[in-house]
Amino acid sequence: MNHMNPTRAILLCADDYALHPLVDDAVQQLTLAGHLSATSCMTTSPLWPQAALALQELRPRLSVGLHFNLTEDHDGQHSAQALGTVIRQAYAQQMPQELMRQAWREQLDAFEQAMGTPPDFIDGHQHVHQLPGLRAAMLQELQSRYAAREMPWVRSTAPAAGLWRSPKAAIIALLGGWTTSRRLRHAGISINHGFGGVYGFDAPDTASYGRQMATWLPHMAEGGLLMCHPASGVVEGDAIGRQRPVEFDYLMSDAFGELLQHTGCHIHQGPIKLG
Repeated sequence: MNHMNPTRAILLCADDYALHPLVDDAVQQLTLAGHLSATSCMTTSPLWPQAALALQELRPRLSVGLHFNLTEDHDGQHSAQALGTVIRQAYAQQMPQELMRQAWREQLDAFEQAMGTPPDFIDGHQHVHQLPGLRAAMLQELQSRYAAREMPWVRSTAPAAGLWRSPKAAIIALLGGWTTSRRLRHAGISINHGFGGVYGFDAPDTASYGRQMATWLPHMAEGGLLMCHPASGVVEGDAIGRQRPVEFDYLMSDAFGELLQHTGCHIHQGPIKLG
């Protein structure tokens, strides 16, 4: 991270790259506008090999990670389960260890085949990477694949100070955010310094989403991570498909730039080094 700038360098990550061309278009536009640090990629998507090509020219300005997926079926083209089922199975220890390792192996293989490098970081669609059993399989697979110098950092969903009061943020953290963060630190794997961007995907317009952003940014420390889910148009058939362009329009706006300045933050671009 750049410590020379008097403002706090924060990380803004767009999730779900390769889910839909409108998501990919938003990621590319936001990166070129200087309003995005990272994107996490669904390598289970049939669109991934082609979508990955556009990312090559955006690196290293844009950090590119794996969005580990067990719950999105890509219109029936990928075996998936409901989030509630995955959570129940994880906590009941009903997921075979070898199947969990295989899922991590296949999705990391697909990333490396398309990008030619390990991912810069790891996170999970609907945060499944932090669930019991799945986090152990993740750690085992990462340690078996990567030397320390190429080890990806991993998303921590432990809320930034002051943001744990949000019920949804607290639930995500309780489902594995705090425990996973402790285990990753113990293993010597880097994580982000606080997490934000959690809400009910219920902001009907850019002003409403801007008010959400104004509740997050003051709490974000240097190296903190905000997630977002933009698309440059409505993604039909997606549970949050109508919220995505609201986020995109706000993140591209002058109002977002002004809020960053007002709260003493800037969006980091370039290689990310976390302690």
